[in-house]
Formats: sequence, structure tokens, C-alpha cells
Amino acid sequence: MPRSRGGRRAAPALGHIQTARQAVAASWRRAQAALLLHVGLRLVGIGMVGIWGHRKGVGLHEVLATRWDSVYYLNIADHGYTSPMVPSCGLGGPTCKLAFFPLYPSLIRAASAVTGLPASWAAWAIALAASLLAAWGIFAVAEKLYGARVALFTVALYAIVPHALVQSMAYTEPVFTALAAWALYAVLTRAWLTAGTLALLAGATRPSGLAVIAAVTLGAAWQLLSAAGRRSAEPLPARGRRARKRPTVRLYAAIALAPLGWAAFVLWVGHRMNRWDGYFVEQEQWGSTFDGGTFTTQRLRALFTQPQLSLNDVVVAATIVTAVILLGVLALRRPPLAVWIYTAAVVLITVGGAGFFQSKARFLLPAFPLLFPLATALARARTTTVYAVLTGTALVSAFYSGYLTMVWTHSP
Repeated sequence: MPRSRGGRRAAPALGHIQTARQAVAASWRRAQAALLLHVGLRLVGIGMVGIWGHRKGVGLHEVLATRWDSVYYLNIADHGYTSPMVPSCGLGGPTCKLAFFPLYPSLIRAASAVTGLPASWAAWAIALAASLLAAWGIFAVAEKLYGARVALFTVALYAIVPHALVQSMAYTEPVFTALAAWALYAVLTRAWLTAGTLALLAGATRPSGLAVIAAVTLGAAWQLLSAAGRRSAEPLPARGRRARKRPTVRLYAAIALAPLGWAAFVLWVGHRMNRWDGYFVEQEQWGSTFDGGTFTTQRLRALFTQPQLSLNDVVVAATIVTAVILLGVLALRRPPLAVWIYTAAVVLITVGGAGFFQSKARFLLPAFPLLFPLATALARARTTTVYAVLTGTALVSAFYSGYLTMVWTHSP
């Protein structure tokens, strides 16, 4: 009898695994055209950087995998958090590496150990693979909400936004966006344990992991409240109550899991610095605080008064203003709660943060739902209009990618 009961228990589990595999394979097939378009558009930008770099005697690997923030991730992967930076940090002081979350450096170290690749090559490979997973996740979310055609154009637009080059760099944005997109998809499909786990990982990737945590926890809490309302309105027999109990447990588990990655790292940094707010002190040393948007507003206002402007200043300012407008348009479309919370949180963290004005367009890169209104408009446009918009925007984005890496002297 135990074997019989065990066999009956095992059969549904195997069935669920088989169903999940079939769903993943079907999603991949539906996304292939969009992913090919995404890769093609990204190659235009990478190609421009390659041509520009060749003329200056600089290789793609050096530009995209060994500069700016990549230096910190590679140093953490090779030497951990406790060894000093060589050369010195500058900003952030002797503990500057504590401002960088651990997941990406950990992946770099693991991939380098397994493959034998140098850390910079492993970091670049992870970023490129993650950018493809991110595009797939974005397609899955957009398709779930608006259909395959809108999803196709969302992925295309994501490949050619102003700072799209970062998707091909050894930065955390590709990994974070992949985790965020699939976490939102898990919420939309009620895969709560998956959503909680992905939120945990996103929280260990970037400070803006708080946006994913908020989306998953508040989305799960809303489901719990809705379920409680249904239970009170529709009393069920014992068997029905047991059937409802399982998803309720998963919702609580998602709420518990989601913040663990972010909280664990912040608490660990506090322990290292012997003060509970150590992480926030370190961020302040980097010049990164939250002021509700005062700094951003002042910088936007200064663009109309200062005599000299860089192209990056203009593009970043235009991106911020456009993001705020698109957030309002997205709100009017009434997306699912988790999608709205995630997008609004990313915009709030970016616009409300002080410091690093030149990087705010990059910080907005994971806010891909902002592209849904634009993708919807493209989906309804004529074919000639679509070709003109995508071709023109891809060329402008490619030129700007070259500018960011070969002319602009700071981190994108």
C-alpha cells in the first residue's frame, strides 16, 4: 500500500514537471522571432562600438567588460569584499566595494571556476546570456498582457532605447532585468514560489531589487486579501478549504522569500561596518542618497541655465521626462498591480535618488513596462511606419552607444 500511495503521489509531480517543460518550450518557440529581432538590433549597436573602437585601437572586450563599474564586480569576484581595491576606490572610501550587491560577482566567480575563463570574459558571457533571458522574459510578460505582436515590438524597442548598450556590458542590469521580468511573469501566472525566489535573487543583485520585492510581496498580499474575501463570501466544504490552503501557503512563502536577498546583504554590510545602517552610510559616501527627487529636479532645471551641455546630459534628461510621462500613460492602461508597482518603484528609486545624474537613464533600463504604450502604438501602425521608426531609432541608438563608450568619459 505505501508504494501504491507513493506512486500516486509521484505521478502528479511528474505531470507538473512535464507540463512546465512543455510550457517553457512553447514560450521559447513563440519568442524566437522577437529574440532574433532583438539580437539583430543589438548587433547594430555593438557593431558601431566595434567600428569606433577599432579606429581608436580599442577592442570590444576591453570596452564592454573591463571598464567603469565592471572593475568593481571583477575585483569582488577575484578577491572578495574584504581585500582593498587596486587601484584605490576614490569614491566610497576604503569600504567602497560594500556598495555592490553580491549575486553578479558570485556568478562571475562560479562561471570562471567552471569554464576556466578569465573573470572578465565570464562576466561578459553572463551579461550577454542574461540579456537574452531578459528579452525573453519581457516578451513573455508583454505577450501575457497584450498579445504576441505588442510583445514583439516591446522587445524590439528594448533593444534600442538610449542606453541599450548596457545590455551588452558586464554590468548588473542584464541579470537584474532578466530576474525582474521572469518574477513578474511568475506573478502573472500565479507561480508564487518561483516569484518569491526570483525576487530574492533580484534583491541580491541591485539596490533597485526593492522594486521586484515590492511587486511580489504586495501582489501576493493582494491575492491573500482577495482570497480571504472570497472565502468569507462563499463558504466551502472541508475538501474545498484544503484545496485553497495550498496556494495560500505559497503566497505566504513568496512574501517571506522575496526580501531575503536584499535584507541579508544589507544586514551583512551593517555587521561588517559595525553599525546597523552601514550599507546606507556607504551609499552616502558614494554620494547616493534618496531625497525624493530634489537633486533630479535641480539638475533638470540647470540644463536650461548652464552654458555648456553634454550629449549625455540632454539624453538623460529627455529619458527621465519621457519615463515619467510614460508611467502616467501606463497607469491609465490599468496594468496588473504587480507590473504597476514594479515600474513605479523603479522610476521612483531613479528619479528620487540623489547623485549620478549621468547614469539615471541606465537605472531606468529595467523599467521595461514603460515601453508597453509605445509598443502598442507600433503594433497598430503601418508597416512602412514601423520600419522607419525601428531603423531610424536603431541607428541613433547605435551612434549614441559609440558616444557613450568612446567619447563620454564616465560610466554610462
